[in-house]
Amino acid sequence: MQTNLAPEYRATPEGQEAEAILRKCVHCGFCTATCPTYQTLGDELDGPRGRIYLIKQVLEGQTPTRSTQLHLDRCLTCRNCESTCPSGVQYGHLVDIGRKIVDEQVERPTGEKLQRWLLKEGMNSPLFAPALKLGRAVKGLLPESLGEKIPAAQDAGAWPVREHTRKVLLLAGCVQPAMMPRINYATARVLDAVGVQTVIADKAGCCGAVKFHLNDQDGGKAQMRANIDAWWPLVERGEVEAIVMNASGCGVTVKEYGHLLRLEPQYADKAARISALTRDLSELLPDMLPELVDKLKDRITAPRAPVAYHPPCTLQHGQKLRGGVEAGLRELGFDLRVARTESHLCCGSAGTYSVLQPDISHQLRDRKIAALDEPFAPEKPAAILSANMGCIVHLQNGTEVPVMHWVELLDQALATG
Repeated sequence: MQTNLAPEYRATPEGQEAEAILRKCVHCGFCTATCPTYQTLGDELDGPRGRIYLIKQVLEGQTPTRSTQLHLDRCLTCRNCESTCPSGVQYGHLVDIGRKIVDEQVERPTGEKLQRWLLKEGMNSPLFAPALKLGRAVKGLLPESLGEKIPAAQDAGAWPVREHTRKVLLLAGCVQPAMMPRINYATARVLDAVGVQTVIADKAGCCGAVKFHLNDQDGGKAQMRANIDAWWPLVERGEVEAIVMNASGCGVTVKEYGHLLRLEPQYADKAARISALTRDLSELLPDMLPELVDKLKDRITAPRAPVAYHPPCTLQHGQKLRGGVEAGLRELGFDLRVARTESHLCCGSAGTYSVLQPDISHQLRDRKIAALDEPFAPEKPAAILSANMGCIVHLQNGTEVPVMHWVELLDQALATG
């Protein structure tokens, strides 16, 4: 696609990146077939092709409107379109650029600004954990839209105390330790079982995705630099072999630190190194399998209740990791089933999207749960597994079936095997 950038964007790094992405786009429309919002709303401007046109118009000097902003807001940034695109268009980067430029020119209503401020500041606040505890106490009095975001308290169990020569860093996350602490503890226990010690850097926090995708890109990058500073001494000394993510949304962001901070002389090389070391937990699974098979050998052939698996968009489209969890858990004797027709579609969680766009989000959630249930009909799966806390909380609000991280199921098996 040819474009003629307006002078104010032509010489900027953002404008140059956007122009390079737009040149790859042939506007074939394959992406509309796999775009959740286009399938839900049926509006060309609520699909990747329409949004690309809107961004192109703004970059060429056309003044964006509130309508432009709304169509970009409705994008889940699931990156399903990137998996479908035959030209390799990096739509995720383009929509980040477009949203930032549009938000600088289009004033949001006061209510929206407040809601977004509360999300990006509240989720990163030390007050989040006590606020969550209070929310659980008064959950029945809260509006349904807010109450459904509050999961039940969890018993996380004990953190392993053995030391191992092999060590990995784990990003604890901003809200995961308070909302679903069992995921991190289960990760540490499973890694401990195969001789790997999990280390958490105290000063590392949010990966930066929440602020960055709410168009506080400077704030998001500040959190990225803080994480790099917290991890760098261990990385520089060679004390850790990987930086592990058990939240695929964080994983896709940290793997892009090198790109996002490439223009900052003090951080560019460090960020690239951090991204190169980052691994989703599922990427460690093949290396763990021989020892896990040995530990679970008495149970691998025993019948197990079948479970469903939802691969998050941030795993299969953002990180381009497909099939690893399914293959690994099946080798360990689990009866794992995915949706027959819609395993590629977003569940509607998408970070803060389920709060900001609840109607579309709920439609996608219900559609996803129906697709996950279908291979088990007329019964239900014993559990639904995923690999991202946001997806887990969101799906749990729409079903009585327990929803958990796949590492929690593996942790349970090791505890009873």
